[in-house]
Amino acid sequence: MEYIKNHDFSIPVLDLDAEHEKQIIIDREKGQYLGHPTTVLMDDMQTMYCVYPKGHGKGEIVLKKSTDRGLTWSDRLSTPDNWSTSREVPTIYKLYDQKGTRRLFVFSGLYPIRRAVSGDDGQTWSPLKPIGDFGGMVALSEVVPLKTPGHYMGLFHDDGRFIKGGENEHWGSPAGEVDDFKIYKTVSRDGGLSWEAPEVIVEHKQAHLCEAGAVRSPDGEQIALLMRENSRKFNSFVSFSNDEGETWSAPQQLPGALTGDRHVCCYDAEGRLIVSFRDTAHKSSTRGDFVAWVGEYSDLVKKTEGEYRIRLKKNTKELDSSYPALERLPDNTIIATTYGHWDEGEEPYIISVRFNPKTIEKKMI
Repeated sequence: MEYIKNHDFSIPVLDLDAEHEKQIIIDREKGQYLGHPTTVLMDDMQTMYCVYPKGHGKGEIVLKKSTDRGLTWSDRLSTPDNWSTSREVPTIYKLYDQKGTRRLFVFSGLYPIRRAVSGDDGQTWSPLKPIGDFGGMVALSEVVPLKTPGHYMGLFHDDGRFIKGGENEHWGSPAGEVDDFKIYKTVSRDGGLSWEAPEVIVEHKQAHLCEAGAVRSPDGEQIALLMRENSRKFNSFVSFSNDEGETWSAPQQLPGALTGDRHVCCYDAEGRLIVSFRDTAHKSSTRGDFVAWVGEYSDLVKKTEGEYRIRLKKNTKELDSSYPALERLPDNTIIATTYGHWDEGEEPYIISVRFNPKTIEKKMI
């Protein structure tokens, strides 16, 4: 394990890139771009599902399953025909209604946002169907359980093109080409089966805020949103809600140590906050790589740097990598799943990196 020098922040960065025993290939296909995965860990703490598109942020949705905590993975599973029509990044969640009934949901964005549902823990799935007459990007980037059982807040963003319809072929405009970025929420009160009309919760006059990732404070009373900044002129941003997402604080910039794309958060067994993302800090030696940040929730509130960073895997092609997913096992193993150009000149593929923060820290000097 090595330390990496950085100039955009002062906390140490540990390098796990060469520790191949921690890395598992989930899927790879020669000549085929595979990217943008998300995962869900089932209640048995053994079964995992992973979804991702065949293509850059869009394309046929692929579904795979692990029954041994992500150590090995099935072949690609059979899915409904219209999953091949997905136009954007798919996301997967495990939601419960007011009676405690568990369902799995896969969401796919642009116009309209659609969802598929499984009522038998992923054995069979419905086709993709619209959740309403609205669209958006990276939908849903996060689904936050609210305090009322069966109630959820779903998050996505839009830049003005898809919220009320739009031409799907215009997907993928370069950063800075559009400037109407807004973070939206939509609420479900029946365990994810239906969703209300969206409303804007966070926006900024200059920054392009998108891809919100959420985490609750340790006492459960506050929700923080960590947001990508797509103009690349600012650091990432954070906003807070103390009333279950009804109102939000003005967005403020985070330190360079937390600047990245598509933040995903979880707590380890000791209550430390783990955040994985694509590194986009402006002067970072790991810019474009798959990284994780370790600190305290209070670091988000105080805008402090945290404890340390980890380079989970080095990416070989600019910023084309690292839409991450995080799961924590009972033994405190963190499973960080993502895609990237891991081999020079090859198409990207899906991997996971497994690490235990406590074990890593024993090696720190």
